[in-house]
Amino acid sequence: MDAKRPLFDSSPHLPGNTCMPTSAIQKLDSAHYLHPFTDHKHLSEKGARAIVRGEGIYVWDSEGKRLLDGMSGLWCVNVGYGRQSIAEAAYAQMMQLPFYNSFFQTTNLPVVALAAKLVEISPPQFKHVFFAGSGSESNDTNVRMVRRYWDLLGCPDRHVIISRHNAYHGSTMAGASLGGMAGMHAQGGLPIPGIVHIGQPFYLESGRGMTRDEFGLVSASWLEHKILEVGPDKVAAFIGEPIQGAGGVIIPPATYWPEIQRICDKYHILLIADEVICGFGRLGHWFGSECFGIKPDLMTFAKGVTSGYVPLGGVMVGDRVAEVLIEKGGEFNHGFTYSGHPVACAVALENIHLLQKEKLLELVYEETGPYLKQQFEALIQHPLVGEAEAYGFMAGLNLVKEKASHIHDCVLFPSEQNIGMICRSHMLGNGMIMRAVGDRMIIAPPLIMRKENIDEMIELIRFCLDETFIDLKKGGLI
Repeated sequence: MDAKRPLFDSSPHLPGNTCMPTSAIQKLDSAHYLHPFTDHKHLSEKGARAIVRGEGIYVWDSEGKRLLDGMSGLWCVNVGYGRQSIAEAAYAQMMQLPFYNSFFQTTNLPVVALAAKLVEISPPQFKHVFFAGSGSESNDTNVRMVRRYWDLLGCPDRHVIISRHNAYHGSTMAGASLGGMAGMHAQGGLPIPGIVHIGQPFYLESGRGMTRDEFGLVSASWLEHKILEVGPDKVAAFIGEPIQGAGGVIIPPATYWPEIQRICDKYHILLIADEVICGFGRLGHWFGSECFGIKPDLMTFAKGVTSGYVPLGGVMVGDRVAEVLIEKGGEFNHGFTYSGHPVACAVALENIHLLQKEKLLELVYEETGPYLKQQFEALIQHPLVGEAEAYGFMAGLNLVKEKASHIHDCVLFPSEQNIGMICRSHMLGNGMIMRAVGDRMIIAPPLIMRKENIDEMIELIRFCLDETFIDLKKGGLI
C-alpha cells in the first residue's frame, strides 16, 4: 500500500467512499483492533462495519450505505454530525494552546469558562466542577469524593455505595462495580468491596399485580431495606441514572424518584445522579434530575457535554460536598492528565452554545419530544410489540411472542433465541441504527430531529419490525 496515499477520500460529494476497500479495512481491524464489549473471534469471522462519515442525523459506511443514527453514536451526538463551528473551535484552541495540565496550581481559559457555564446551566446547589475524560472516570471520581467526604466528617465507616442491578456506570474497576451488569461482574472479580446493589425500577420485570405508581414506591423501598441491612452508619451514597440507558431505557414510575429522595434525606446519605446519558437536553432539560424533581449532591456528566466530538466528562459537585472538601479537606489526591483539557473544554463551550442558540432543549421539551412519544408509542399496534414507551429523546419497546392486553400477560420469547439481535440485523440492513438490549429495542436519536425526521425514523422502524415478523414466522419462531 502506498504510504503517501490517503486512506479515505474526504470529498463531501462521495459520502462513505474510501480509497481502501471494505475488506482491507476489516482485515486491518481484525488484525490489530480490540473493540470494546466485543466477541473478537466472532467479529473476525463476520468483519466490522466501517463508518466513514456523518452528517446531521445520518452516518455512512465504507460501502456507501446511509444509516439513520437512532442512537446518536453512543447516546452522545446530541447536536448531530458535521458541525463546522465545533470543528473550528477545536482547531482554534489547538493552535493557541493544544494542551496544558491542571496540576500544580495551574488553570487555562477554556476550563474556567466551561466551569462557569456548567454552573450557570445546572441546578442551584452546584457551584463547583471536577473534570475527567469520560463518564467512567467521573464515576470513579464519585467513589473517591464520596468516601473522602465522609472521612473528613469523621465517619470513616460510611464507605458503602448502593447502586442498582442492570445499571450502567462505566467500565473501569469502580465504574463497572457501581454498575449492576452481571456479565461485567463475572469478569475481573467485580464488584470491588463496598458497593452493593438493589433491584431496578423496571415495571415489566417486577411490577406484576401492581399499578405503575404502586410499583414505583415498592421499588424505591428496596433502597431503605438495603440501607437497614447494611447499616445506616455504613452507607455513604446511592447512585442512579434518572432513566437507565444501557440497561434498556428503563423509565421509572413517577412515584419512584421522589421516594428515593425522601429515603436519602431520611438517612442523610448522598444522592448521585449519573447524567452521562440523560444530561444536555436528552430529556428536554439540561439534566434529567430536573425532570424527576430530585436534588442530587453529585451529578456525573460526559457524552452530550461535547456531543461526543471529543472525550470529556466530569462531576458537578453540590455545595454539601464541596464545602467539606474545600474547608476541611486539604489536598484531594485524585485527578487525571486530561482533567480540564483545553481543547475538550473549548468544544464543550461551542456545543452548549449551539444547544442554546438553536433552542434544542425547548424543541425537545415542547415539540419533538412529545411528538416522538406519540409516534413511538403507536408502535404498540404492531403484532411483535408488547410495550412501547418514550421520554424526551429516549425510547424503548419490547418484542413479544404473543401480545396481550397487559404487558405482564404477554408471552415472551425464550432468551436463547436472541430475537432482539435478529431485529437489529433487519434494522441495520435497512438503514436504521436501533440498539437491542435482550428483546428490548431502544433509541436515543440526535436532538436536531424535526417532525419529518421522526416520521422517517418511525417508518423505518415499523418496516423493520414487519421484516422481523416475516422472518420469525418463516422460521417457526412465532
